[in-house]
Amino acid sequence: MEDISVAICDDSALMRNLISRVIDETEGLSVAGKAMNGQFLVEKLALFKPDVIILDIEMPVMTGVEFLKWRKQNKIDIPVIILSSIAEKGAAVTIECLELGAADFITKPNGSISADISSVSDRLIELIASYGGSYARRHGKQVRGSDFFSNLGSDRLVERKLASKMGADKAKEFLASTAAKPAASASALSSAPAKGPAVIEPLRKPGKIEVIAIGISTGGPNALRDVFKMIDPHLKQPVLVVQHMPAGFTKEFANSLNKICALNVKEAEDNEPIESGNIYIAPGNYHIYVEQTNLGKKMLRLSQEPQRNGHRPSADVLFESVAKIYQNRALGVIMTGMGKDGAVELAEMRKQGAWTLGQDEASAIVYGMPKVAYELGGVQKQVSLEKMADEISKLARENA
Repeated sequence: MEDISVAICDDSALMRNLISRVIDETEGLSVAGKAMNGQFLVEKLALFKPDVIILDIEMPVMTGVEFLKWRKQNKIDIPVIILSSIAEKGAAVTIECLELGAADFITKPNGSISADISSVSDRLIELIASYGGSYARRHGKQVRGSDFFSNLGSDRLVERKLASKMGADKAKEFLASTAAKPAASASALSSAPAKGPAVIEPLRKPGKIEVIAIGISTGGPNALRDVFKMIDPHLKQPVLVVQHMPAGFTKEFANSLNKICALNVKEAEDNEPIESGNIYIAPGNYHIYVEQTNLGKKMLRLSQEPQRNGHRPSADVLFESVAKIYQNRALGVIMTGMGKDGAVELAEMRKQGAWTLGQDEASAIVYGMPKVAYELGGVQKQVSLEKMADEISKLARENA
């Protein structure tokens, strides 16, 4: 197995070293090179040959935004993950980076100079493995799958909990002494083909589609841009979207999608009626679900009930309400993302008779959520990202 190689671009020497340490300590990852600003990275990119770039926004000489403009002009397809202290304060700048082609983003903990990088290290590794791994495989490298790095994250979480009770050294000692020999390597498991799907016998035949519900996670920002850019401008049904994204960013993200989509895209609000021709994006840190009034009116509701599957918003919460309220009069779509959020309740939607689609393995940045949904029997048809907008539009048009 080859390593996923990472280029780090940050004007802080401390941050470059801290990020390097996280990468060096993670099996399957390696540092391709470090740059103090965007211009240095431009000059060294051919030498570094990274599979993924970690990029700060605020830097002298050439900022992260300026580097992304250069990358776009020069048709560089190496994925870029934004790691910046201004990402939260400057949500508009962060979303601009996504518009310019950045794959995803993480906010630095506690400001621009912080030794607490460990608080975001698992998320950072997840994104590096997802985007860098996808790029590396497309270019012929044999690298570990996302499942391998997800398991590493779980191991580190256990180690941190034990360390708080018995100390770091004793925790490592304890874990080493109790480690069981796996039946198969994590890399072998991650590359195993998807199981054949379970069989679901729907309670009723699919009916007319009154609503479209989409659940998506890692790889979602750019995937949604691709879908909504090409969606039928005459789509009659409202679209409800759960994209795993932190609080403070979803309004700007909705505004960004609104610029390229013929339909009206907005951040969802509590107690607002669900209207045709609108795409509603779940706000960060809020579940979104459908509620029906005594008069039969469908309303959007928000809640801060506990996370489900480690997420708020959760696709499972949305799909569960759609299955209950709309039964067979809905279309459920599950797309790229790590884990299983949305899979169980998409299967429930299918059981109620709803139409369902899942993104295929070849086009998904992480074939996690759609894979589990497929194995549970919740996916009627697997579709590539390239054809997803057409497939949604066709089903919605033919079953309006």
